[in-house]
Amino acid sequence: MNQLDALRQFTTVVADTGDFKQLAQFKPQDATTNPSLILKAVQKPDYAHILEDTVARHRNAPLDEVMDRLLVRFGTEILGIIPGRVSTEVDARLSFDASASFTRAERIIEMYQAEGVPVERVLIKVAATWEGIRAAERLQHRGINTNLTLLFSFVQAVACGDAKVQLISPFVGRIYDWYKKQAGEAWDEAARSGANDPGVQSVRQVWRYYKHFGIATEVMGASFRNTGQILALAGCDLLTISPELLAQLAQGDGKVERALDAKEAQGAQLERVSYDEAGFRYALNEDAMATEKLAEGIRAFAADAVKLEQLMKAA
Repeated sequence: MNQLDALRQFTTVVADTGDFKQLAQFKPQDATTNPSLILKAVQKPDYAHILEDTVARHRNAPLDEVMDRLLVRFGTEILGIIPGRVSTEVDARLSFDASASFTRAERIIEMYQAEGVPVERVLIKVAATWEGIRAAERLQHRGINTNLTLLFSFVQAVACGDAKVQLISPFVGRIYDWYKKQAGEAWDEAARSGANDPGVQSVRQVWRYYKHFGIATEVMGASFRNTGQILALAGCDLLTISPELLAQLAQGDGKVERALDAKEAQGAQLERVSYDEAGFRYALNEDAMATEKLAEGIRAFAADAVKLEQLMKAA
């Protein structure tokens, strides 16, 4: 049994890509996309026609509507290959506008429904800002499931759990990147790998807290840099993995053991915490890594949304 199949015994495997032609070989349950992945895909010859066709069909529509139609087109193609859910992201430029994020999410769902896709097969991704979490809470009340992305801190995870969002995506690799950069030459890769990886530790803390207090929100580790980070989270609810790392796991034949134990989490000595808006903002501000990575992530997704718009204008 290869490592990918072994991992499936403990964790739901999700593919993190817009390149849907790669999906079938890895047999993921779900798939996640974001503006950066879609931008990467439409610049490949295999997918350029999807952008051109979407623009041609909706040439007189506002650019933001054409953007959402492009995302839904990719999502619909992906859902034809996988048995589960696809995550589609609300424009990152709305990350601090709860009302606009909610409205945009509703429109994306309506577009999916017009394509015959049931609402339960879509997760709406929004950044785990205070406003994003509030938008997600409203969407959940409407029966629209959400995936809170760009999540780097315990405070974000607590607020998401309290809002009863469907799923969170803590970013393992980006947390690792920050600590590695901060350490500079003092970084010891061997000593900070596996269970000692700061990104892995962050996800484990959140998962343990959720399981201890019976919080139903699913935890999906994301943004991996190597297979060691993935295997150190075997037992997490879901893990979303790039095609490159899925291929490495499929070729690996080492043993995979459960790393996260729900019984251990339930028996742990943990304190329940909660945050109002002021408390959330202050706690996030106190976490330099999370503050910097959240801001950087929003900027990067927003920049790629602008690049996508430029491609659409030129099409």
